[in-house]
Amino acid sequence: MSIVGKVVAITGASSGIGRATAILLAEAGATVVLGARREDALAEVARDIAAVGGKVAYKVTDVTVRADLEALVGLAVDREGGLDVIVNNAGISPISRFDALRVEDWDAMIDVNLRGTLYGIAAALPIFARQRSGHVINVVSTAGIKIVPTMGVYAATKNAVRTVSETLRQEAGPHLRVTEVSPGMIATNLADSFTDMAVKETVAARIGAIAIPPAAIARGIAYTIDQPDDVDVGSIVIRPTAQD
Repeated sequence: MSIVGKVVAITGASSGIGRATAILLAEAGATVVLGARREDALAEVARDIAAVGGKVAYKVTDVTVRADLEALVGLAVDREGGLDVIVNNAGISPISRFDALRVEDWDAMIDVNLRGTLYGIAAALPIFARQRSGHVINVVSTAGIKIVPTMGVYAATKNAVRTVSETLRQEAGPHLRVTEVSPGMIATNLADSFTDMAVKETVAARIGAIAIPPAAIARGIAYTIDQPDDVDVGSIVIRPTAQD
């Protein structure tokens, strides 16, 4: 497998898709460098990986702070001599109707989902250019494919990342791979960021009924990494079969 020996930085790695991806890639032989805001949860993931012989490092990372992304990528380079993949996974979704006027939530989604991804790209690109190789994986969402009420700003941030991903792919040349991964309804704690309780209850019920585990997305991410260097999986959508 081409995953063996690769150095992979992952944001939002303390839970959900990030955690599942870190564990799966470490099991497949990658060195994972994990970033998230919650140090206790991040350290627990790292301990679980190290306990079964996986290679792991971590650093508390707030993706809204550009220096934190540079430090996370720098940790990978300092410890392993380079970086093969960055998985820009951190995201929040305090969704609501527009007329609820939760403008602070709009700002937070822009800062984490869009700006955080851009900061991850900016941190990794100079290293990838120096190495003449690299892989950017951006986690977006099926919310940007099927637009529904309450999802307006969240879907907008994810579709902005979709646009960023395609533009970067076209600019990248032959030595950089760029992949967007669109999860559908996944059993994660993303709903914890909801501030509208009525929306939270509705979504929680839907998640409980049809959601698939984060490991399904982790396997998709691993598939894109595992391709030969001259194969770029540009976009992959993974959703429950029961999802509309």
